Amino acid sequence: MDPKRRIRASKFLSLVLRHDPARAGITLDANGWADVRALLDGCRHAGRRITHAELMEIVRTNDKRRFALNADSTRIRASQGHTVQVDLALEPTAPPELLYHGTVGRFLPAITAEGLRPMSRHDVHLSADEATARTVGSRRGAPVVLVVAAGRMHADGHAFRVTDNGVWLVGSVPPEYLGAPVSPA
Repeated sequence: MDPKRRIRASKFLSLVLRHDPARAGITLDANGWADVRALLDGCRHAGRRITHAELMEIVRTNDKRRFALNADSTRIRASQGHTVQVDLALEPTAPPELLYHGTVGRFLPAITAEGLRPMSRHDVHLSADEATARTVGSRRGAPVVLVVAAGRMHADGHAFRVTDNGVWLVGSVPPEYLGAPVSPA
């Protein structure tokens, strides 16, 4: 599959599986799963022809592992980032002592005052390492990486979950759990 076509298809799949399943005429179950055949038919009807082999390639090669398949590859879902109501059925998990959040400088005054909030998503997304957080932050400009005292948060009763692709989720991060931004490498 042509890399540009793969990127366009992946973005469309993210839109459908995270935010707007009706765009492809599908429904997600309570845990965010969609039938693969229905998704491919819906994509075709929406003018985005994706073959089964291309879909499997997108899932297999996506560097962020944004999509998950069930055991027999008949159902697919986005790993996280939903704005539609889904329950990913992730168990609470003790996080490492530190996690990281990538953002850009223009958001720092609000983050310093209010902490990290999920905004239109269900959870705040955190990374296990600085490099990943820096990559996430760079999508909107010059990245700033914030250190989150996740171990202390957990000890204070905040529930963390981790997705299959290693993204840590938490409802919010109050400002007292944020350290100073990490200097660029």
